[in-house]
Amino acid sequence: MKAYILSVGDELTLGQTVDTNSAWLSQQLASIGCWICGHMTVPDDRAAIASAISEASRRCDVLLISGGLGPTKDDLTHQALADAMGVGLEMNEKWLAQLEEFFRIRRRPMVAANRVQAMLPIGCRMIENSCGTACGMHARVGDCDVYVMPGVPKEMFAMFTRDVLPQLRERANGAVILSRTLHTFGLGESNVAELLGDLMKRGRNPSVGTTVSGGIVSLRINARFPSLAEAQEKIAETEEACRQKLGDLIFGADGVTLPEALAPMLKENGITVATAESCTGGLLAGMFTDIPGSSSYFLQGWVTYSNESKVNLLGVNPQTIETHGAVSEPVVREMAENARRRACVDVALAISGIAGPDGGTPEKPVGTVCFALAHAGGVSARTIVHLGDRATVRDRSCKTALTMLRFHLLGKPLPF
Repeated sequence: MKAYILSVGDELTLGQTVDTNSAWLSQQLASIGCWICGHMTVPDDRAAIASAISEASRRCDVLLISGGLGPTKDDLTHQALADAMGVGLEMNEKWLAQLEEFFRIRRRPMVAANRVQAMLPIGCRMIENSCGTACGMHARVGDCDVYVMPGVPKEMFAMFTRDVLPQLRERANGAVILSRTLHTFGLGESNVAELLGDLMKRGRNPSVGTTVSGGIVSLRINARFPSLAEAQEKIAETEEACRQKLGDLIFGADGVTLPEALAPMLKENGITVATAESCTGGLLAGMFTDIPGSSSYFLQGWVTYSNESKVNLLGVNPQTIETHGAVSEPVVREMAENARRRACVDVALAISGIAGPDGGTPEKPVGTVCFALAHAGGVSARTIVHLGDRATVRDRSCKTALTMLRFHLLGKPLPF
């Protein structure tokens, strides 16, 4: 069963409102094995909506539409659907009565404009709205079933879950699309794809694809099978194959973040941590403390932005800064060593860099960041140049430091 999702509204096409409805609907359709063949967003224009309905209905078995069902002059989905069906509008007396009751209970007058919400295309089935004034509609356009729902998320969620999803699930006959996402950090998308090899081959089921967000390269595994049991079995096999290819590069699955992946490793081993930050300004400490229960392993953090603070608060040797510069491995080594000693922790992470947009030199361009990890066995340091704006450099730097700690806890060298 192929489905298409159409969103209506000027606020969407102008970027004033983020279309969360389409993403949610796609997830619901995937859960019953429905193949989503496209998304489309159109403005509050009768001709544009009607054209989109006609075009989409030729490409799918089910078309889901949200938006444009209100009482104002820019709410034109009723008329546009009628145009696509080649019929006129007629008053739905049942919904009109419910509208009048809706306003009577609330002791509010129903203005004439609200009557428009009960004008439905001839031959269209009304779908009740349990929490608003815009009823939904179910119609046929060619060989396609068209379901129209309100754009208000709360109303759309309720209507889809109660009335539309059961019908589609029955048609799906038990088929499902299961998804699993695995997250990596440290290697680029092309490097990850090369390691995965034939697992990313087009036409494979389950399919494996990669996406990148915030420097995290994620593997998206999608399994499409006639039954839940078969989908679960096949997605588990593919996940294991991906883990065999990438090993410890994978730090978590689905909604797990890097700090969340580190938390149980620190807790279970009773390891305490401190941070010493310059260019990240406390962002690394914030990532640690975003996790509930982090007080059991994160004990202290320093933000030593200036050279003076590195000397006065962390005891960095002024000669080290003068000789090598604040952004250097010798400086972050001292920052990490002294932070570990002063906080009396097992490990300490230090970061110093040039986040930009200015401050770079030919020898140390913007994005140059030095890292150090101090532990009982000594200190390891690394210099990496992160490309991007100030926020990107700071964010990637913190994730790099977390990854250094993670591989240290695993007892393995960094993969980058």
